[in-house]
Amino acid sequence: MQLVVRNARLRGRSGTFDLAVDGGIIRKVSKSLAQRGEEELDAHGNLVVPPFMDMHFHLDSALAYGDPRFNKSGTLLEGIEIWADKKRKISEDEIHGRAVKMLKLMLANGTQVLRTNADTTEPKQRPLRALLGVKEEFKDLMDVQVTAFPQDGIMTDPRNQEFLEKSVELGADNVGMIPHHEFTREDGVRSIEFAFDLAQKYGKDIDGHVDETDDDQSRFLEVVAAQSIKRHYEGRVTAGHATAMGSYNDAYAAKLYRILRRAGVTIVVNPLINITIQGRFDSYPKRRGMARVKELLEWGVNVALGHDCVMDPWYPLGKGDMMQALFMGVHVGQLTGYRELANSFDLITTNPAKALRMERRYGVEAGKPANLVVLEAKSEIQALARLAPPLYVVRRGKVIVRRTPSVTELIGPRGTERLDLEELMQTGKAS
Repeated sequence: MQLVVRNARLRGRSGTFDLAVDGGIIRKVSKSLAQRGEEELDAHGNLVVPPFMDMHFHLDSALAYGDPRFNKSGTLLEGIEIWADKKRKISEDEIHGRAVKMLKLMLANGTQVLRTNADTTEPKQRPLRALLGVKEEFKDLMDVQVTAFPQDGIMTDPRNQEFLEKSVELGADNVGMIPHHEFTREDGVRSIEFAFDLAQKYGKDIDGHVDETDDDQSRFLEVVAAQSIKRHYEGRVTAGHATAMGSYNDAYAAKLYRILRRAGVTIVVNPLINITIQGRFDSYPKRRGMARVKELLEWGVNVALGHDCVMDPWYPLGKGDMMQALFMGVHVGQLTGYRELANSFDLITTNPAKALRMERRYGVEAGKPANLVVLEAKSEIQALARLAPPLYVVRRGKVIVRRTPSVTELIGPRGTERLDLEELMQTGKAS
């Protein structure tokens, strides 16, 4: 065997298992394996999961915090203005350098699948060209999709329609949109229709920023869902943010859930940025600024998470860790019941795999690629409580990230005591 992972705890299964990997594929999952591997990993009873997926990110702006200035108001609109100034003087080399650093951070935190936006309203398409280059450079380490994203709108400038189509011709994987940022509702609807026309022409999926606002009258999500049904694009459309949903009345929301489920639209929530950007125009009480994750899941709508931003004009923090996004998500979405916490891992694993139609080649099962993450935790709940980086990240049967567990010591009146943080956090079944 190429690799044997021993004593692995798997989601939804009791006890521990050994995984036999050969040729980059999981060949066997068994309670005990006699075979030896060219390389052996002992998971020590820790949870082994498929790699995390980040369904919504802006790699072109990542790590550009403070350049050319800081976002003093913390609002979405000031962030867009800062980025507009930044991209006038941006270079492909600069984007490339920041993107490489960001992808290394993501890999260290267990992410191997990324869908990133590239701003196509930059006339020379420098963000797109840079990210397509990084995608190729990292193809052996990470699956990257690049979405052609018209940050300044599609209908706000006649050239933006040309830029968007050009970006698809250059190799963008998905067609984006931002209907709530268009000048009028009519323009917003036209922008959605244009994006679908383009996606159908080139055989691409749709991945839009939709209703990223607290305005309860921003209702482009229903238009996106309707277009998905009318054009037989079910299962090929994702809508990012959808924060206006948090301001809709319940009667309208109940209608919307049904349309989204029928349309097969995946809602991609970005908890870290949503809770930070939204509610900025409220005094008190302030709105939570996140789509209704719990209700969407109850209605059978596919929901996935994204990190969205890391140290850029919109968000000053972050390290590309999907566990941080999930941690915020379960708090804001009040997904803190025992089963809800355990199932919340679906938001960064199996649900995005469904959105990307990768189910057949994703998961810790025999016959699937050996892409694995060994966490420093015995369960999903313990992993969320500790937020420790992975011990190992495996790509096609090869270890690509290895971390030595840290040592914590308590120095007290009776001397120095090494602390077992896992033991200290044991609380019974929930631990």
